[in-house]
Amino acid sequence: MSGARNSGSARPKPPSLAALDRQIVDLLNTRAAHPQARRDDVADAAKWDTIRRRIARANRGPLSGATLEAIYRELISGTRQAQRPAQVAFLGPLYSYSHLAALRRFGQSAQLVPVQSIASVFEEVRSGNCGYGIVPLANSTDGRIADTLDSFARQPVRISGEVPLPIHHYLLGKGPRQDVKVVCSKPQALSQCRQWLVEHLPQAVLKETASTTEAAELAAGDPAVAAIASREAGVHYGLDVLARHIEDRSENVTRFAVIGGELPPPSGRDKTALMFELAHAVGALADAMALFPEFGLNLTWVESFPLRETPNEYLFFVELEGHLEDRAVQQAVEALRNKTTRLEVLGCYPVMNA
Repeated sequence: MSGARNSGSARPKPPSLAALDRQIVDLLNTRAAHPQARRDDVADAAKWDTIRRRIARANRGPLSGATLEAIYRELISGTRQAQRPAQVAFLGPLYSYSHLAALRRFGQSAQLVPVQSIASVFEEVRSGNCGYGIVPLANSTDGRIADTLDSFARQPVRISGEVPLPIHHYLLGKGPRQDVKVVCSKPQALSQCRQWLVEHLPQAVLKETASTTEAAELAAGDPAVAAIASREAGVHYGLDVLARHIEDRSENVTRFAVIGGELPPPSGRDKTALMFELAHAVGALADAMALFPEFGLNLTWVESFPLRETPNEYLFFVELEGHLEDRAVQQAVEALRNKTTRLEVLGCYPVMNA
C-alpha cells in the first residue's frame, strides 16, 4: 500500500532542455508565420508599446521584463527582416551610442548602415537608400545636438519615433588605471565625465577623437591610453573595465530621433515636433509662444538655433504634448502658421521611457 501511495504522489518528470528548446523554436516560427505578425514592427513605436504591455502582463518570472523585451525585439525584427528588410542609417562606427540606440529600437536583425556624419544619415533617408535613420537630438547633460538641428534646417525629414537611451560611460583600457597617461573619447563624452576625470585622473591628458569607438581602438593598442566608451565597445576591442558609470550625472540620457517611415497613429500619449522661423520683429517670439497655452498645450522641449545665412535670426524647435490628429494641436499649428515665415511639422510619435 505504501508503494502505491509513493507512486501516486511522485511528481511528473520535467521535460528535458532539448525538448523545451524544440518547443520554443517551433512556437517562435509559428508566431513568425502568423498573419497578424506581418503587422508587427519594432520601428512602429505604438505597435511596439502594445507588444511590450502584452508581454509584461503575461510575464510570471523569473525572467525580467527587460530580458523578455530584448527577446521579443529580436523576434519581431527577425520576422520583419524575413518579410521586408529594414535598412537603418546611423552615425557610425559600430558600438557608438548611435549604434546602440539603433539596436535598441530596431534589433540585431535589421540592416544597420553606419555612415560618417549626421548629415549623411539624413541624406540616406531622403535619397531612399535607407527607410529609416536614427540621429541624436539632445543630451540631458550637454543639451542640443547642433549637427542634427542644422540638418533639419537644411533638409527636413519626418520624425516617426524617439529613442531615449541612458548613457553610461566606462573607462576602458589594457593596463592598470594608475598607469593611464592619456584619456581619449569624443568631446561630448569627455564633457559628460569632466568632474570624474578631475577627481580620479587629474594628471591625464585628454584627447578628443571622432567617436567613442575610435577611442576604444586607440586604447587597445597602448596600455598608457584609456578610452571613455560603451561597455560593448570594450568587449569588442578586448579592453578591461577600469571604472564604470563615470558620467557626472547619473541620469545621463541622450534622446535620439527616428527619421523616415510613416507617422504612427495616436497612442494616447504622444508628442508633436515643430520647426519654425519668425519675422525679425519685436514681440514675434512672445506672440508665437503664447499660442500653445492658449490651446491648452504643454511644451516639453524648446530650442533656438541660429540661422547660418542670417546673423541674429533663429529657427525654433518645439515639442508639445499631443498628436497631430488632435483638434487642439491642429488649431495651434494653423494659428502658428499665420505668425511664422516658415513652419515645418517634423513629426509626431508616442512618448517612450528611457
